[in-house]
Amino acid sequence: MRILLVLAHPLPESFAASVAHTAREALEASGHVVDLLDLYAENFDPRLSVAERRAYFDMSYDTSDVADTVARLKAADGLVLVFPQWWFNFPAILKGFFDRVFAPGVAFRHDAAGGRIVPELTNIRLLYALTTTGSPWWLVHLYMGNPVRRLLKRGIANFCSKKLVFRMLSLHDMDRTTDARRKAHLERVHKALAEV
Repeated sequence: MRILLVLAHPLPESFAASVAHTAREALEASGHVVDLLDLYAENFDPRLSVAERRAYFDMSYDTSDVADTVARLKAADGLVLVFPQWWFNFPAILKGFFDRVFAPGVAFRHDAAGGRIVPELTNIRLLYALTTTGSPWWLVHLYMGNPVRRLLKRGIANFCSKKLVFRMLSLHDMDRTTDARRKAHLERVHKALAEV
C-alpha cells in the first residue's frame, strides 16, 4: 500500500516526530511505500481563503492552491496522522489541512438533491491516528468524551470514505510521562503499523 503519513508538530525533535519516524520505519519494513507530509516543514498554509470558502458549494471547487497535497492524498491507499492534541483538539495546522485538502470534489461531494455528503476518498482503506494528550486517560475519555476520536471516526472517516479501517493510538498524560512509557508507546506504534 501507499501510505500518506501526515505529521503535525512544529518541533523536529518532538515526540510526535519520533512517533512519525517509528511509524514510517514499521510501514516500510512491511513493504509499504510511505509519503511523509510534514505540514510544518513543508510550510503548509492552514488558512482557508475567502475564495475557497465562497466556492465551497460550487460544483467546480478550485483546489489549485493545494493541488500537490490533494494529489498526494488521492495517490494514497492509507492515511496515518501523527499529532498532539492541544485543548482536546487538533493542532491548527492539521485542522487547516482538513479544511483545505478534504474539500468538495476531493474527500466528498455534495449530493445534487442537497444536504447529504457523498464520500469520494474511496482510495483510502485505512486511517490511523497516532496522538498524545497532556491530560490523563480518564479526563479525555470520561469527562471530555474523547472528542478527537469522535471527529476522526464519525466525521472525517465516515463522511469521506467507505469501509475503511480506523484505529487510534494515544499516549495520555504526556506532560507527566516517563521515558519508559514513551518507549513503550513507540513499541506499540511499531507493532501496530508493522501489522498493517
